[in-house]
Amino acid sequence: MNVSLFSTAFAENWWFSLQHFMQQGGQVLWWLAAVVLFSWLLVTERLLYLAFTYPKQKQQWLTQWQARSDQTSWYAHAIRSGWLNEAHLALSQNLNVIKVLVAICPMLGLLGTVTGMISVFDVMANQGSSQPKLMASGISLATLPTMAGMVAALAGMFVHARLAKACRMREQKLEKLLRSQ
Repeated sequence: MNVSLFSTAFAENWWFSLQHFMQQGGQVLWWLAAVVLFSWLLVTERLLYLAFTYPKQKQQWLTQWQARSDQTSWYAHAIRSGWLNEAHLALSQNLNVIKVLVAICPMLGLLGTVTGMISVFDVMANQGSSQPKLMASGISLATLPTMAGMVAALAGMFVHARLAKACRMREQKLEKLLRSQ
């Protein structure tokens, strides 16, 4: 019972903190969150594919290759090349989309910077520059999306690079396995 109360309180506190952060960052931060969520869904899909679907496909290709009596003719090489191309397409699916979404993150952060600075200038024009408390919300609108966009882009770049490398390694390994059989 104690653990349940602790986890509920933790979840409520976390949700309140997230809402407060998003409110301080403005509308652009919500768009950034949507882009990040979509990119992480694609990353999760790729990880699940690499863990569960690809090994079955690889085994199927290897079994079919081993079952062939002729592995040296032009026709056999064409079949092997077709399987390698199919593997390449399957492994690299969504990697470019992830890369584009990662590239969008800092741009959305900069958009948040611009909108925040417009808010600061608007307050300065209407209220004067002697009201620092009024300008503080605009400054947070300017800095939080930039920071969030950069953090999201750095994490995304790392994950994309690791996924791309894992796909390349699997592709090379399949090519060697189909060649040596």
